Amino acid sequence: MSEDLKITNKWDKVFPLSDKVNHKKVTFKNHFGITLVADMYEPKGYKGKLPAIAVAGPYGAVKEQSSGLYAQEMAERGFLTIAFDPSFTGESGGYPRYMTSPDINIEDFQSAVDYLIGLDNVDKEKVSIIGICGWGGMALQTACIDTRIKATIVSTMYDMSRIVGNGYFDEQDNEEARYNARVAINNQRNDDYKNKEYSLAGGVVDPLPEDAPYFVKDYYAYYKTPRGYHKRSLNSNNGWAIQSNTSLMNVRLLHYSNEIRSAVMIVHGDKAHSYYMGKDAYNNMIKDSKYIDNKELLTIPGASHTDLYDQKDIIPFDKIEDFIRKSFK
Repeated sequence: MSEDLKITNKWDKVFPLSDKVNHKKVTFKNHFGITLVADMYEPKGYKGKLPAIAVAGPYGAVKEQSSGLYAQEMAERGFLTIAFDPSFTGESGGYPRYMTSPDINIEDFQSAVDYLIGLDNVDKEKVSIIGICGWGGMALQTACIDTRIKATIVSTMYDMSRIVGNGYFDEQDNEEARYNARVAINNQRNDDYKNKEYSLAGGVVDPLPEDAPYFVKDYYAYYKTPRGYHKRSLNSNNGWAIQSNTSLMNVRLLHYSNEIRSAVMIVHGDKAHSYYMGKDAYNNMIKDSKYIDNKELLTIPGASHTDLYDQKDIIPFDKIEDFIRKSFK
């Protein structure tokens, strides 16, 4: 069955098009048969085969936001890059909409690697990935399984399975809280079945309460203002299907992260509410590991969670490029 994709050729990113790159829309399928839509960025005037990078995130964002900005920046630096919409979101296929699944999300990254390796102008031994926010966790999990990836950059990461299982800051890390969450999600499934539609939640709160937590204000400043708002972004609007958390409730990511042999850099701001997840992911990755020489935790002093979405004077692109290129040697 073919998917009815609605793809725009109009430039509708939240950042300007660089005059140093060529841009076009591309599509490819994952092994679940879902068609993914991506923006491809190529450096102008390149010769020979290029190193390549697939980029996704943040969690609930679209390629017209942060991932596209990262992809375009890395293309300016000599990489062929794609920023893709995950399954069920943005311009990509998948029905019902606004669903999430760790298995499918990781396959999305792997299918992006498939696509890049299949291009004639890509050096097949120099393919890397970048994951932002919740897609940082998915990128790190992809590095656990995909040995074709040379380097993985994890930026301002969330481990979504930890958030769903433990709540923010692990404040609900107990059996009673998890049981109540399971009851709530299963009641939601009853309601959705009865109503024949999937209720949505999780978009950034609007209007913003004066007493909103710092991290909520941080999200609002990105998703609800011209800085980052996009009409196709789940976070900018009504959020995910509530019952999509069923899958995340039932798994834990990163169990085998200390077996990753390829290069991994975790980049996090020390003012990010999510910083504890980046630090823990790094420490768990190197604990009892034989492969620590190519692992790095890069802390950005003073940076909030969303600063690493789009603040080009804060995102350490020079160090990201250098780390990826060193992984080729």
